Amino acid sequence: MAEASTFVGTHYILGSWYKPGELGKRSAIFTSSGLAGTLFSGVLQGAVYQFIIDGIITLPIALYGFLIFPDVPATTKAFYLSEEERLLSSDRMSTDTSRKPLSWNLAKRVLTRWRWYACSLLFAISGETESFGSNNLMGQWLSAIGYTVEQVDYYPSGVTAFGIASTIVCATWTDHTRARWPVLIYMSLACTVAAICILVWRSPTGLKFFAYYLAGASYSGQATTFAWANQICADDDQERAIVLASMNMWNNVVNAWWPLVLYPATDAPRFRKGMIAMICTCAATLGATWLVWYVERREWRHKGRLERGAVANGGDGDEIDRKDADTSEKLDDAKA
Repeated sequence: MAEASTFVGTHYILGSWYKPGELGKRSAIFTSSGLAGTLFSGVLQGAVYQFIIDGIITLPIALYGFLIFPDVPATTKAFYLSEEERLLSSDRMSTDTSRKPLSWNLAKRVLTRWRWYACSLLFAISGETESFGSNNLMGQWLSAIGYTVEQVDYYPSGVTAFGIASTIVCATWTDHTRARWPVLIYMSLACTVAAICILVWRSPTGLKFFAYYLAGASYSGQATTFAWANQICADDDQERAIVLASMNMWNNVVNAWWPLVLYPATDAPRFRKGMIAMICTCAATLGATWLVWYVERREWRHKGRLERGAVANGGDGDEIDRKDADTSEKLDDAKA
């Protein structure tokens, strides 16, 4: 319960400080740091030993976060930033991240736009492609077919290592191209191939190793999806916070029962139901990705028409765009 806000809160802060062309790499570094912790968890043997290490390490990290976490540019008091840097950080971002009171207008904005629905659906579905790693399917398979305890601990680390590499490479590429959707296609295709290789149980052991390591590509979607949502909601800071939190919430809602039904330990080492579900999940991810891509571009075209109309009528295109995209409160302020 205490850590529930940390993941989405950090993505929110990243979206407050970095522009779309910078955001993917930063999101990738954040998510990859979590994967790095998973990568080394295999060396923590024994439940008591692991509990002690995990418990003690949170204390200095909590203190570090209290001292270092920068808040948002408009309110930051970070000691490592000069006043000039604070002003620059705020000016370079087009979004107003100053504190605003909550109102029913916020609920209206969120519920009457497509962003909350589409982004929540996207991560609720695509997040389940991580089932290969989050449920340690490779470790259960290795254990069931007779590998040693040490091998079961260390061999699945390759899944996480490939996930880190995929996350950083894909996020860097998306920052360069500004297109997030290809990463989700890559992830879906990789997981589909992996699931088919495992589903065909007579395939060689080496091919199954390849399949499980290839499935590490599923981790690349997390950083990209949250960077995409930050980019989509960049014009409304309050909506952005709710959308990011909702994405994580709905993924957890699904994940609360998903592995129990589709990846129970009793299905090891084949996980036939799970592999079929993975193929279906990847297909659904492609559909959700297309939906977000389509409605985002439809919104862009609508804004573009408003801007061109404003310029043709001698008005300010930026003002028209702001009136269309921002809240009604901002519209009233603009009129005033």
